[in-house]
Amino acid sequence: MDRRSFIALSAATAACTAWPGLARAQRDDAFPSRSLRIIVPLAPGGGTDAVSRLVAIEMGHVLGQAVVVENQSGGSGTIGMMTVVRAAPDGYTLLTGTPSLSIDPSLRHDMKFDPLKDLQPVSLFSKVPYVLVSSSHLGALTVAQLLAKAKAAPGALTFGSPGVGSGGHLAGELFQLMAGVKLTHIPYKGSGPAMNDLRGGRIDLLFGTTPAVVQFIHAGALHAIGVSSPTRTRILPEVPAISESGVPGYSTYSWYGAWAPARVPRDVIDKLNAAVRAALDSPKVRQAIEADGGEPAATTPEAAGRFLQAEIAKWREVIAKAGIKAE
Repeated sequence: MDRRSFIALSAATAACTAWPGLARAQRDDAFPSRSLRIIVPLAPGGGTDAVSRLVAIEMGHVLGQAVVVENQSGGSGTIGMMTVVRAAPDGYTLLTGTPSLSIDPSLRHDMKFDPLKDLQPVSLFSKVPYVLVSSSHLGALTVAQLLAKAKAAPGALTFGSPGVGSGGHLAGELFQLMAGVKLTHIPYKGSGPAMNDLRGGRIDLLFGTTPAVVQFIHAGALHAIGVSSPTRTRILPEVPAISESGVPGYSTYSWYGAWAPARVPRDVIDKLNAAVRAALDSPKVRQAIEADGGEPAATTPEAAGRFLQAEIAKWREVIAKAGIKAE
């Protein structure tokens, strides 16, 4: 290298050393320069997968790069979550967060990460109310009638769920604590078997997400007693909110959102947040979410973080009071 080239290289190196913020800003301005991926920690085909794919397509249009959904199921979702926790903090790998992020810290003592420390919120995608449904064998019930029946024979009524610690299970435990009644929980290995036994009259009740139960309600195979959102839903306007018909203050949702590894630069998080918000503003995405009974729920990163903190605190109390242990 001749002397002139050496001086030029030294000057450039000195400039980058003296102005690291400038170099970082240039890199950040280029984000994204390649495709991104959203890790769904569940098998393909469910509501989490469907919402993630809708949002990913629209995010890709906004960011000018493909956003690919990658399903990594197993370990009750921990395999996919750990992929994101261990990913480079550059914004190119995101996680579709679900209620497991708020439930598992209190239920699973073998968790290898802390959602509040090892992940960084981007935005919520949507909230999906649960519907408290009964089999046709139980007869049409209102919340008030259900409470009277449960209080007259504590533990006689059964409610099913996809498993211990699932959102449907904890929705039922929260209902019991707030209503002052005792139901008997019957855990299943997945929502399909629980739904089959409910329709067959082998269990009495179930807290199912709106997309899972709405077709059976409309077909008359299940009776809707109440919804878990604070107010009635667009897709089931005739069904009262549980909070307005016997259990004041009752509110819980299934939910989806985007989380990134910790330490992703804030300006990258802001770009991702803007892309999510634009995706959820798309009429196509909004209509698809609402058609399944969900509510688009774009947030700031700070609001998503506060939401997760509140959910963790809520379920910690419910799990402790109900004495729930992981299977």
